[in-house]
Amino acid sequence: MVAAARAIETHRPDSLARDDYAEHFVRAASSCGNWPLRPDQVAGGDADPLWGRLGRYFGLRTRVLDDFVIRSARAGGRQVVLLGAGLDSRAFRLDWPPGCVVFELDREPVLDFKQEVLHKLGAEPKTRRVPIAGDVRDEWATSLITAGFDPAIRSIWLAEGLMLYLPSTAEQQIVRTVDELSVSGSAMAFEVKLGPERPEVRANAVYSSAKHWIGVDLLGLFDREPRPESAGHLESRGWSLEVKTPFDFTREFGRGPQPEPDDALASNRWIFASKPIRELDTVTSKARTG
Repeated sequence: MVAAARAIETHRPDSLARDDYAEHFVRAASSCGNWPLRPDQVAGGDADPLWGRLGRYFGLRTRVLDDFVIRSARAGGRQVVLLGAGLDSRAFRLDWPPGCVVFELDREPVLDFKQEVLHKLGAEPKTRRVPIAGDVRDEWATSLITAGFDPAIRSIWLAEGLMLYLPSTAEQQIVRTVDELSVSGSAMAFEVKLGPERPEVRANAVYSSAKHWIGVDLLGLFDREPRPESAGHLESRGWSLEVKTPFDFTREFGRGPQPEPDDALASNRWIFASKPIRELDTVTSKARTG
C-alpha cells in the first residue's frame, strides 16, 4: 500500500518525493494488480480518502524522512539502519555522502521479494547496502553487529511506519537497543500514534476505504496495547527530541494532507531524536584526525 502511494506521489506534478522503484514492487505482487500507480488512475483525486489523502500522507512522510537521513548523513552519520525496512529503496535512490552503509533489517521473505524485483530491474545501490534477515520483535542486535555495524561510529536509525504495529514490549526493546548501540552524534526518527482513538475517528473514511477497496484492515493491524513512552525514554537517556505532526510539514511544504474532523491522522506524531555530541567526544575525534 505504501509502495503504491509512493508510485502515485512520484508521478504527481507537485511531487514531494520520487521513488521510481515503488511501482515495480506493486506490479510484482499479483494481489495488487488493479491498484492505482498514477494520479490519473485515482478517480477521486486528492479527495479520495485512501489514495488521495492517505497516499499524500505517505508521500509527505517519505520526503520528510528522506531529508532526515540525508541531513544526518551529511552531519557525520555513516551507518543507516532501516528497522522493518520493507520495500524501502533509499539505498538506491538517495544521493549518499561517501562512506555510508545502509543496513536493512526485515524478515527474510520480504527481503527476498524485494531483491528479486530489484535484480530484474538491474538496480544498483548508490552506497553500500547490507540486507539482514530478522524480526524486529526478536533480538536483532547480534545480527546487526555480525553484519558489520560498529557501535563506535555515528548511526542513523529509521523506523518508518513500524512502531504502530508492534507489541509494546517490542517497541521498548527497539528503543533500548538503539540507545545502547548509539554513540553520541547519532540520530533516530520514528512514527508513533497516540491512542486510543475515539469511535468517531475509527469510523474515518481512511480506515473504511482501505478495508473496502484493498482488503487492508489498518485498525486490525494496529497494536492495541497501551503505547510506551518511547520519546520520554530517549529523553531520559540524554537524547534531544523534536516532536512534529504531519500537518506541520504540510504547512512547511505547502502541500500534503490537511486536518479534518474526526481525523485518522490527528494522533500521528513523527519523532526526531539526536544524541548530543559531548565535549569529550569532540576532543577524541580531533585527536583521531589530528
